[in-house]
Amino acid sequence: MSSGRETIQTSVEGAVVDLDGTFYRGDALIDGADDGVAALRDRGASVLFVTNKAIDRRARYREKLVDLGVPCTLEDLLTSATITADFLAREHPDRAVFVVGEEPLREELRAEDLAVTSDPEEAGVVVASMDREFDYATLSDALAALDDDTPFVATNPDRTCPVADGEIPDAAGMIGAIEGVTGRELDRVLGKPSATTIEAAMGRVSDATGHDRADPANCVMVGDRLETDIAMGDRAGMTTVLVLSGVTDRGDLDDASVEPDHVIESLAEIEEVLP
Repeated sequence: MSSGRETIQTSVEGAVVDLDGTFYRGDALIDGADDGVAALRDRGASVLFVTNKAIDRRARYREKLVDLGVPCTLEDLLTSATITADFLAREHPDRAVFVVGEEPLREELRAEDLAVTSDPEEAGVVVASMDREFDYATLSDALAALDDDTPFVATNPDRTCPVADGEIPDAAGMIGAIEGVTGRELDRVLGKPSATTIEAAMGRVSDATGHDRADPANCVMVGDRLETDIAMGDRAGMTTVLVLSGVTDRGDLDDASVEPDHVIESLAEIEEVLP
């Protein structure tokens, strides 16, 4: 059911759709999520999938979506890894990158001709991300890599990631550990809900629709996490739709600092809030 607020009043030019907890959990499609994407496309929306997970490359996400019955191209996908690689290639192209994260993230950085180093003494930038092999040695290297002049960025701020049988720790655990031992705070988060991701997403929607600049007021943001998905949509001026198929339940809305425009059980119900 919707939240009871009025349905989206503008045309739907673009739809930014989260993946984990919104389209699937683990390897399983959330019931009717494929129909929800089809409904958005039938309304003429350019659908862009945006995930904060940096543990796979875009080609793997594309393969997974196609296997779950949703045709898409690489250009229909943005990950926090690709956004981070694009940002560092623009802002710090000559700095070696020390990564607390997994190999697909390093591959994305190398694909942008960035130097990736495992030597803390060579680090010109430190990137923190979800790392399922994070350990004391990694933390010690991060401590050695970060000095006062070393930019410290993160792919995403998520505390947890929804999986088939619950949730697992996400990048916030690695970020918190590094901040704790170094006394440094992040200089920048690059994934949702950052302005960097908003700009990248709106650029992709513009390219897909052939417009010079997509109007966020004609776009919808669909996701399961208030502090990333809904916060980003709200910041950008998009209509926001919270799905309850992931990490958020109705009780979480009582103390939330950001309020979605609509609340539905899952992406399968997206037509209920479309014009």
